[in-house]
Amino acid sequence: MSSAQSVGGHDHDAGVGPGRLQEVSDGIFAWIQPDGSWWINNCGALVGTDGVVSVDTCATERRTRSYLEAVAKVTNAPIRTVVNTHHHGDHTHGNGLLPLATIIAHHRCRQLVIASGIHTYDGVFSPVDWGSLTVNSPFVTFDESLTVWVDQPSGPLEVHLRYAGGPAHTTNDVVAFVPQRKLLFAGDLVFNGGTPFVMMGSVTGALASVDWLRAIGAETIVPGHGEVCTPAVLDGLAAYYRFVLATAEAGRAAGWSPLETARSTDLGEFAELLDNERIVGNLHRAYAELGGLPQGAPIDLGAAIADMIAYNGGRPLRCLA
Repeated sequence: MSSAQSVGGHDHDAGVGPGRLQEVSDGIFAWIQPDGSWWINNCGALVGTDGVVSVDTCATERRTRSYLEAVAKVTNAPIRTVVNTHHHGDHTHGNGLLPLATIIAHHRCRQLVIASGIHTYDGVFSPVDWGSLTVNSPFVTFDESLTVWVDQPSGPLEVHLRYAGGPAHTTNDVVAFVPQRKLLFAGDLVFNGGTPFVMMGSVTGALASVDWLRAIGAETIVPGHGEVCTPAVLDGLAAYYRFVLATAEAGRAAGWSPLETARSTDLGEFAELLDNERIVGNLHRAYAELGGLPQGAPIDLGAAIADMIAYNGGRPLRCLA
């Protein structure tokens, strides 16, 4: 299958296109789910001669099953390994549909998957059919780096799993880099077309992660949400994080709350990004950091989420998962 070809899944939701399996390098696929908004993530499938390495799973039972069906159309090999790029449920809820796979992640990811369980944030998002989901937490963990091998007919591929080095999107972000193909599965360190979200990580850490991502040397990036892209996407991420920090500094100086600051802020070039209510959660994190809270330290997530809903006119956040 050439890189121009793709394998589709079921179209479960009106107004949202079906997921598709896009070959991004020989025997390596990205599962791209439009439109990349809340809970609609991307996955990866690295196909070997005797097994598949999956990068993440999906948020709901039906979305994960659609992904697994698409993978089964391009290989008879089973998914033997799952790499979770971080603990959020849109990347880990589907682990339970792969009970025999080895689940690999950063050690904090394991802790948080266990602590969170199947967390669906009822009432926060528009209604979602989550299906039948069970927790399957990572049981192979690492701190800084780990290499996974994928044996293909053309030879073995090294897949370098690397921890981001500190809080960014979350406290446990890892990427999967295939150096022979200069291909990076970036998890939610990269959003393409959606508003970056760092409420559970760090704004300053996310800004630092952009330079870290550049230094990896990828030519093709599969983001956690949105279309496959090039490193050019990183410029927009850095600009957004600087915007959040500058906005937070101005809001604090004026004595405004994060919600008041968000409501008074012109999003400018970032207004067209999906899920722009995330500015409020990001400002909550930025305020905390500017006030001296260490990167990644807990903040009042309930208050931040309530403010995002208020910014959204008091309505649940748009979710098409």
